Amino acid sequence: MATSFYCSSAIHTQHQVNVSFGSKNPLQNVKNLIKSFGIPSKSCSPHVSLQQGNWVKLICGASFEDVVDIRNLSLVYTLAGGKDAKLIIGRISLLVPALCVSRIFSLFDCIDCAADPSVINAVNEGIETAREIVSIRRPWVMISVNDDEDLHFRKAEFDPEDCPSDCSRPCENVCPANAISFERENSTMEVPFGSYQKAKPKMQGGVITERCYGCGRCFPVCPYDKIREITYVRDAMATAELLKTNDVDAVEIHTSGRQTNLFKELWDDLANSVKYLRLVAVSLPDTGDATISTMNQMYAIMEPHLSCFNLWQLDGRPMSGDIGRGATRESIAFAVRVAASSERPPGFLQLAGGTNVHTVDGLKKRGLFRTHITCAEPNHLQSLIGGIAYGGYARKIVGRVLSSMGSENGVTGIECHAEHLLKALKEALHLVGSVKSYNHPDGMQR
Repeated sequence: MATSFYCSSAIHTQHQVNVSFGSKNPLQNVKNLIKSFGIPSKSCSPHVSLQQGNWVKLICGASFEDVVDIRNLSLVYTLAGGKDAKLIIGRISLLVPALCVSRIFSLFDCIDCAADPSVINAVNEGIETAREIVSIRRPWVMISVNDDEDLHFRKAEFDPEDCPSDCSRPCENVCPANAISFERENSTMEVPFGSYQKAKPKMQGGVITERCYGCGRCFPVCPYDKIREITYVRDAMATAELLKTNDVDAVEIHTSGRQTNLFKELWDDLANSVKYLRLVAVSLPDTGDATISTMNQMYAIMEPHLSCFNLWQLDGRPMSGDIGRGATRESIAFAVRVAASSERPPGFLQLAGGTNVHTVDGLKKRGLFRTHITCAEPNHLQSLIGGIAYGGYARKIVGRVLSSMGSENGVTGIECHAEHLLKALKEALHLVGSVKSYNHPDGMQR
């Protein structure tokens, strides 16, 4: 899926380096910078990353539907996952010599997004645009679905006309997705975005639905209790059809972990489509002593139609990774308990919910980072913890760059602006590299 942007921009540094992207193919400049290397990207497949304990997944958000940000996030994290990412970074940095660039390389495995055709299209376009910049392995695309009400499948809603004029608007300040605004516009427009049209909504104040991903932080801070929660369940039959397309490699089922009847109903609707997939994941919270038993019940339901790898996403503290160091503790504690159980069902284990730049250090302290168990077969090693999924934190660190770029240039592809692309890649690589254990310039592994 080639992008159809036309980019024309210049970068100015203290060294007065001017770079123009003026061709109809905005990637040509970047491709010209790196084509002299000609080094193929040889990398292991995502399931091998799971076995080695260095799987990394980007969670775009089960309810996050801003296709512009999703497309650019997917592009950045795909590039951050290339084996030759350090070469890309080094060459792009020639455009902005004032910025210091680390010698980093990593490998990205999966991008998780909403089960919506336009969102899937945005993810795949970001991936393919990254692969036009450099030939790298395509990460798996995963879509999320739920069997019942779930925190990840909700939106905030309120009528700004009901808000008192003297309200300090704490909801606007606390929203991590910048999904609440009281600005007004008088028109709507369709903006061409790659292979599809991006609708720019008419802003009348309140929640920007496509940007809200249901974190819920606005609910308790409203001094007048005006904000409502809207929950929904993804249509199972529509999801089943999406799984049959070449654009989707994996599915993740979000469940409460308290019962299995609704899980079975959803699985029965998806079962005939699972054969098209590379991975089936189940995301569940910590339900204490009942967790392992429920996991075994769900595995028994899946097993007859399970013809691919399966994964358990241990959702410690949902949608909190961007808060700080303490948010990752619940996720690590959850992983410690499940990994220690000899009765847990087959399947890789992956952390989520509260994961951030501190998660790897926390796993190392508990002896779980890239720790393997030896199976009966020779040379068969499988990590106790397969990897980590990053959501709110991953979106936050790159989102700062995207927001700055949008303020300066409007709706655009990040590949059109080399300085912003470089900054975003550095943020992504710092996060992903901690899992992939890249080498620092001093030769010390991290």
